[in-house]
Amino acid sequence: MPHATITEQAFLAPAKADPYRNTNSLEFGFRAKRFRHVQRLIETILSERGTADILDLGGTETYWKIGEDFIKANRHRLRFTIVNTEDQEIEQRDVFGFHKDSATNPSLFEGRRFDLVHSNSVIEHVGSWLDMVDFAENTRRLAPRYYMQTPNFWFPYEPHFRTAGFQYLPARVRERLIMRYSLGFFRRIGTIEEARDIIYHHHLLSTREIRKLFPDATVRHEKVAGLNKSIIAIRDVPAGR
Repeated sequence: MPHATITEQAFLAPAKADPYRNTNSLEFGFRAKRFRHVQRLIETILSERGTADILDLGGTETYWKIGEDFIKANRHRLRFTIVNTEDQEIEQRDVFGFHKDSATNPSLFEGRRFDLVHSNSVIEHVGSWLDMVDFAENTRRLAPRYYMQTPNFWFPYEPHFRTAGFQYLPARVRERLIMRYSLGFFRRIGTIEEARDIIYHHHLLSTREIRKLFPDATVRHEKVAGLNKSIIAIRDVPAGR
């Protein structure tokens, strides 16, 4: 099975304006709140080791603008390695590095360990359940600590297509809808092949599935109006244990 294409945003069609570069956007606000969990993990690593080597699976340098002040204050003690299947231009080369590969590749960084593995809204894009298993195994293998976030299947508003209940519709219906309408991050899709590929790579997960993929994690929820909007899996184990 070929390794899944992974990116941190909806990636298989011409996208609308990217809200994650806008610090006033709703998406940026949610991510900034989530960063508190990530920052606490990094601060713990810094207190233990003095430096922190962080692996970001399927991410981008742009994403880390959510922690810009914290990163700037600790830039000489932090190193981020971004893994993605799509080429990226890195601006802050003293802090960020890029490795072109799939985060589902079982031999990814074989023999190497990081202090923290991070992923945000990625696992739902990797493809099949087996690809998700490979992604989870890499997350658990490559560092003693990890942080993984993904939208919740049972939250009624689908975040990529920005349509209530979209994820509950049969795949064929979803394919036809994105060919007929411009939804969420996507302009109207021109071919059925492309539509099928997009739907295949947008598969939301439930809390039960996340617990199965990350059995050693503490699972939390990000809530909106009392509902579980997204799922966060965290393993916080000191290095050497």
